[in-house]
Formats: sequence, structure tokens, C-alpha cells
Amino acid sequence: MSWKDYLDREQERFVSELIEFVSIPSVSAKPENAPDVQRAAEWVARRLAAAGVEHIDILPTAGHPVVLGDWLHAGPDRPTVLVYGHFDVQPAEPFELWSSPPFAPEVRDGKLWGRGATDDKGGMFIPIVAIEAMLKTGGRLPVNLKVFFEGQEEIGSPDMPDFVAAHADRLSADMIFSADGSQWAPDQPQIVEALRGLASCEIVVRGARSDQHSGLHGGGIANPAMALAQILASMKAPDGTVAVEGFYDDVCPLTEAERAFIAEVPFDPAAYLAETGALAEFGEPGYTTRERLWARPTLEVNGLTSGWQGAGTKTVLPAEARAKITCRLVANQTPERIVELLRAHVERHCPEGVAVEFQPGQARGAPFLTPRGHNSSVIAAQVLEEVYGRKPYRTRAGGSIPVMTTLLEHLGVHATMFAFGHDDENMHAPDEFFRLDTFRRGQEAYCRLLESL
Repeated sequence: MSWKDYLDREQERFVSELIEFVSIPSVSAKPENAPDVQRAAEWVARRLAAAGVEHIDILPTAGHPVVLGDWLHAGPDRPTVLVYGHFDVQPAEPFELWSSPPFAPEVRDGKLWGRGATDDKGGMFIPIVAIEAMLKTGGRLPVNLKVFFEGQEEIGSPDMPDFVAAHADRLSADMIFSADGSQWAPDQPQIVEALRGLASCEIVVRGARSDQHSGLHGGGIANPAMALAQILASMKAPDGTVAVEGFYDDVCPLTEAERAFIAEVPFDPAAYLAETGALAEFGEPGYTTRERLWARPTLEVNGLTSGWQGAGTKTVLPAEARAKITCRLVANQTPERIVELLRAHVERHCPEGVAVEFQPGQARGAPFLTPRGHNSSVIAAQVLEEVYGRKPYRTRAGGSIPVMTTLLEHLGVHATMFAFGHDDENMHAPDEFFRLDTFRRGQEAYCRLLESL
């Protein structure tokens, strides 16, 4: 029996197993769900063993666990491939917005509905199924294989830098593939060549020891809310250019070839505005909207807090004002340098009469850029073209997968995203789902990938 016939024969069982997997509420952000994250790790370990993977360990970290395993009998002349994914999920609240309970997954309309179905339980289960099909039908894999599944990606993988550094020998590989990610559309594949990084901070401006009467003291002392507005206004020009000194110094400029590849990907401005509900496209001049979304850095205010927020008027000078800021970064920026540039700018532009406190945020991640002609990406693109019948788009992503840069730093290997979710599958939102025909297609793609490698 071929692996393809095996996949067809066992597909109903695989879907039932995925339903069981998705039913585990492995929410890494909520302390009360820590036992569920551990339970998901144990489920993954048992399922890997059933597939034929060896040397399986559930390893602790300071936070949530990691599952490692391998199959290393292909021989020293064959490459070693590492497959990455994550079994933790986002919180499912608000529950009332779900059509069915998020952790009682249901199959409807050829889709599996439940929290984590597409991000990333369905995605990371695909290579496990492919490994099983090849081992059960052929008794071996065409390459040496390692698996690395973590339980804390949805909170930024905070323990992964130390974990990967400590287990670098065990994780070492010639190629790395991420089962976390997506394809462009159900009928259109993509190779994601870059991910933006992240830097965060909070600015706190303080004035009087408490809120003051605006009639008695307006004009006599500084207003922290106004001072914060002035600081924020100084950070960006009216045209959208970031005005923080040194912000663009390390940015790797787009080449004409890179801009041409981005331009090949369809973009409908009207559809984009309809999707977001925005009034107009806006951003750094000299770049298309797609280029700004994928390949240029940003500075955005995520939250503002100060003064009276209730109905009506309360005539006060607020004692304090706060702003939360994040920056999306591109190669070759680093979050550490950007945070220090922001700190210097805020301190330099603090108005008189108030004190400013700059608080670096914990949300950090380096940008990721795959070199053009990267071997595993070239092979993955060929496999996707075989499976989909059309060439994949070469795209970039505005978000980030923190472990991608961690693996590059400690293992020296650029990972390739080889994953089969879609952006419309409500990841991180109510009514998350995963297309079951894509689940099946991804299994075939992974079998073809391992053969091609």
C-alpha cells in the first residue's frame, strides 16, 4: 500500500483524532489552563509514538513544556530535517460569540470548528500523520527527522531562547520546516520569505500628585495628557514617516527584484479598505501599501489612558497619562536597539513641568528574512507547485513567529514555513475553523516534501 492510499483509508480516524486534540483547552496565557497545556503535550507525545517516532520526551521549561522526538535511520548521507509546531492556543473568550463551544469541536460544511483547529493543532498534526503514513507503508523515512513542538508560542515563546540554546545539539538539523503558518488561499500556495519583528514599550507621564481642578490650576501647571500627546506627535511625521532619530538606520532596503516579487501578488485597495473599514490607505511615502505591510518598519500607538473616561464632563487636569507602543521591525533592525532609540527620543522630547517614565515591554522578537535561493524554500516551492498545480506566491508576513529567529540564532538554519492554514480561518478570533480538504492536502504535501528532500 502506498502512503497516499494509507492517507485515504485512515482519513476519518485522523479527523477524529484532531477533534480529540482540539478539545483540550491548552490556553498558554491563562495560569488555570497550565494543566491542560501539559495534557496537550502528553497527547502529542503519545501520538508521535503511535506514528513511529522515537526518543520522545516531554521536557520542562520555566513555563510550558516542549515535546521532542526523532527518527534517525535514513543514514548519514541523507539530510536531517527538523519540523516545528505548537500545541498551545489563544484564549477563546468571548465565548458567547462562538457558534459552537470552542473546546467542543464540531465538523460542519467540511470544516472543523474549534479553538486551535487551524492555529496550530491542525497544522502541526499534519506532519505527524504524514510521518505515520510513510512509516506504516514503507517502514522508513527518506530523510532523518526530528520534531520540536512547543506549548508557549501564543505568549511569545519566552522560554524558547534558553531552551533551544540548551538543546542545540539535539535540535541540530540541515533544514527546518515550520508547520505553523498559512497558505495564500485554498487554491493558491505561498512561500513566506520574511516575518516582521516586534519591540514594545509603555510611556508614563506624571504631573501633580493627584488630578487637579482645571479651573483652579489650568494655566498654572502642566497637563500630563497634553504632554503625552506632544511626545507621541513628535514620534511620527504627518505623512506617516517615523521621526525617531536612528529608527531607519539598520533597515535593509528593498531591492528592485524584491519589490517586483511583492508587486506580483494581487492587491485590491477597495477590498482592503472594505475588509478593515478604514477610510483610506495611509503610510510611509514612497512605498506601496503591500510593501509597507510586509517590508517596512512601523511605530504604532496601541493604547492611551488618561483622565476622565466616563459620560459627561469632569473638569480635571489628569495626574497621569499612559501610552502603549509597539514597533514592527524588518531586517536588520533589532528590538534592543529600537527600544533604546525610543527611550532616548521620549526623554529628549519630554515637555517641561512633567516627569516621564519609559518602560520597555516584554513583547520582543527579531525580524526574520530568508535568503533568496534558500535550499529548503526552493524545494518547498516545487512541492507546493506539484500539489496545487500553480506556482506559489513569494510573500512576507506582517506578524511574527518568535522561534524562527531563535532557531536561526542558535542552530544557524533559516526555517521555511510549510503550513496549511488560511488567514480567513478566524485564528485568534471566535469561530476559528480548519478546512478538512486542506488538512488532507497538507498530509500529501508533507509526504512529497520528505521524498523530495
